Amino acid sequence: MATHQLQGSLFDQGDDVHLRPLDGIRRTVLGDGAWIDLLPGWLSGADVLFSHLATDVPWKAERRQMYERVVDVPRLLAFYGAGDPLPHPVLDEARQALSAYYADELGEPFTTAGLCLYRDGRDSVAWHGDRIGRGAREDTMIAILSVGAPRDLLLRPRHGGQAVRRPLGHGDLIVMGGSCQRTWEHAVPKSTRASGGRISVQFRPHGVQ
Repeated sequence: MATHQLQGSLFDQGDDVHLRPLDGIRRTVLGDGAWIDLLPGWLSGADVLFSHLATDVPWKAERRQMYERVVDVPRLLAFYGAGDPLPHPVLDEARQALSAYYADELGEPFTTAGLCLYRDGRDSVAWHGDRIGRGAREDTMIAILSVGAPRDLLLRPRHGGQAVRRPLGHGDLIVMGGSCQRTWEHAVPKSTRASGGRISVQFRPHGVQ
């Protein structure tokens, strides 16, 4: 596949790819039982991981029905089910660390990993909640690790209200928990300011999509 350009972070120039402790994670209560946890720069060496994933992951372009026509999904996708080997050892470490950290609150491990490659500012994902499967009726968690150039993740209440904006990239971690998938929606809008590609790695428990 084609090489995707990345403007590196001035704060992440090392070749050593490793995770920092989760102790510094901070929670924001959104309302209606929803919350997000945020830890900027959880992954060190994120630019190296971006380059590895952009080159080695078997990315797929998908097409979906949109009203009366079929359109290209504006991003590339890959999915790793429970038991599938992940494309870099640090992602296994991340999934294990998140499962251990949230064990008491979530009550089950993170099992799957979905990857999205936003090639440039024209790629995006529309407003949605991950409500296929158990997320439609139960509180759950989705943890997202972002590498590459920062892109804004927007969250808004489903029934109206002010949106929350969080720029994510270069190894940042966000965890959406509680009722977030049912009572809030999230999106990555198109951007004329994007300076390169971004990959998000979404860890989910079994049965949540």
